[in-house]
Amino acid sequence: MSHPEKFEEMAGVVRQEQIAADIYSLWLDANQIAAHAKPGQFLSVYCNEGSRLLPRPISICEIDKKEGRIRLVYRVAGKGTEEFSKMNAGTQVKVVGPLGNGFTLKDKKAFLIGGGIGIPPMLELAKNLDCEKQMILGYRNDELFLADEFKKYGKVYVATEDGSVGTKGNVLDAIRENGLNADIIYACGPTPMLRALKAYAAENNIECWISMEERMACGIGACLACVCKSKDKDAHSNVKNKRVCKEGPVFLAEEVEL
Repeated sequence: MSHPEKFEEMAGVVRQEQIAADIYSLWLDANQIAAHAKPGQFLSVYCNEGSRLLPRPISICEIDKKEGRIRLVYRVAGKGTEEFSKMNAGTQVKVVGPLGNGFTLKDKKAFLIGGGIGIPPMLELAKNLDCEKQMILGYRNDELFLADEFKKYGKVYVATEDGSVGTKGNVLDAIRENGLNADIIYACGPTPMLRALKAYAAENNIECWISMEERMACGIGACLACVCKSKDKDAHSNVKNKRVCKEGPVFLAEEVEL
């Protein structure tokens, strides 16, 4: 899969709001990145605090090509993302992107499956897929961030771990409870969810594309901090690994070991 150009920009914060516990929605002015970005790609966002050298990889939630803006929806998980959560309109932040390969858009009846902070990147995909699609979103509790926004693009099914909304359990429980079927799966979320979906897709002979949430460092494939095991040897390291940031983050499920 070819990788488009990437750009370094000092992006201006347009607006930011908290949309759930520890979950923030951030719109950035980033003209060049927005012009070239596609669903499933990510940005490396740099801290302004000088001691935090490594960027934080954050999936692209929405792309507004007309306005030249990118939306990131992220969870505060450490000091870097905590710094981002305090940024206000007008704050400048260094970003590099778009990074990664993104999703391959196909005209097949689709499941779009997001779990936790794997939900945001599925929104831009939902906007871009011109096919029948069913969105299955997995949450911990009743804080259903972004769920209403998905409803513009198709039927939304919700699973919650605590059973407070929709199906009690995980996304596969919701698929089974509602008797859903599809010809292709697009998914992003925690590894146990992806592992279960890979097995489900294999059992049902469904094409399955997964976006992996590895912790990345350099974002450009040089440091090998985010490798995952694969069926084929990687030309870069000559071992059975793929770099999530470079060859991914989107893979055909059967290509990688989970």
